Amino acid sequence: MAVEIPFRRELKVEYGAVERLTPLIRRVVAKNPSPFTFKGTGTYIVGHGRVAVIDPGPDLAHHVEALLDAVSGETVTHILVTHTHLDHSPAAAAVRQATGARTYGFGPHGSARAEDRTGVGGVTEEGGDHAFRPDIALREGDTVEGPGWRLAAIHTPGHTSNHLCFALAEERALFSGDHVMGWSTSVIAPPDGDMGAYMRSLGKLLGRDDAIYWPTHGPAIPDPKPFVEAFIAHRHERAEAILQRLAQGDDTIPAIVDRVYLGLDPRLKTAAGRSVLAHLVELVELGKVASDGAPTPGARYRLKR
Repeated sequence: MAVEIPFRRELKVEYGAVERLTPLIRRVVAKNPSPFTFKGTGTYIVGHGRVAVIDPGPDLAHHVEALLDAVSGETVTHILVTHTHLDHSPAAAAVRQATGARTYGFGPHGSARAEDRTGVGGVTEEGGDHAFRPDIALREGDTVEGPGWRLAAIHTPGHTSNHLCFALAEERALFSGDHVMGWSTSVIAPPDGDMGAYMRSLGKLLGRDDAIYWPTHGPAIPDPKPFVEAFIAHRHERAEAILQRLAQGDDTIPAIVDRVYLGLDPRLKTAAGRSVLAHLVELVELGKVASDGAPTPGARYRLKR
C-alpha cells in the first residue's frame, strides 16, 4: 500500500497584506505562485517592536514594499534566510538597505557540499541565489533574539546544503523553510541537494518536540511528527520503486520517471528527474546500484549484484 502523506493545501492568500498568525508571528505572502512555490513565498515577521524577518523572499518590488509597510514603525533587527533559492533570499538586500538590519544564514549557495562526489560538476543548481552572502553565519544551535522571542538555528541540509530551520521556543514553533512543507514534498536536486542528508535531517526533526511547523510555502503543519514520519516512509517507498524499475530493466532516469511518477504534471517532470537522480546517487553510495561512470542525469544504471 502506498504511503499516504496528509497534505495540507488549504490556504487563502491576500497578496501584499500582513496576516497575524499567532501572538508572535505575522506573514506577508509574495505574489510569485508557481508549481514550486504553491501560492507564493511566505515571509514571516517575528516579535513586536524589534522584530526578525524570516525568508524575505524574491526580488519583487511590490513584495518588498508590502513587507516594509508591515513593519512600519518597528525596528528590523535580524534578517534570517532558511536557504539561498531565488524565491527565498534575494529580497534580503533591499530589506537590509532599507532597515540597516544584518542578514543571517548558514552561508552562500552550495556551501559545505563535496560537489565531486556526484560527478555532476560545480554548483549549478537551478534557482540558486549566488549573490547572497550572510553578514553573520549561523551554525547548529546558534541563536538570535529580541524582546519576547528567541530563534535557534537547526541545520537541515538536503534540499540545499545550507538549509536552516529556525525554532521559536516561546511557541514551540519551527520555521521549516522548504525542508518540510504541507502542500508538497521537497525537490532534492543534486549537486547541492543530497538525499542522504535530507533523510538524516528529517530524522533530526523527529527528535524534537515542536508543536507546529510554519513552512515558507503553504499552510502551517500542526502535529508535525506524523507528517515527518510519512515523508520518511514516502522516500523509502520511492527508493524501493526505483530499485524495482532497475530490476525490470529501466536503466535511465527518464525511463524511471515515466514508470514511477504516473500522472505527473508535465511541468514537474524535470524536478522529478532530479529527485530520482538524488535517490540514485544515494543508492550508488550505499552499494545497491552501479552506474556507467559517475551518477549523472545522463548515466545508465543497474542493480549491483
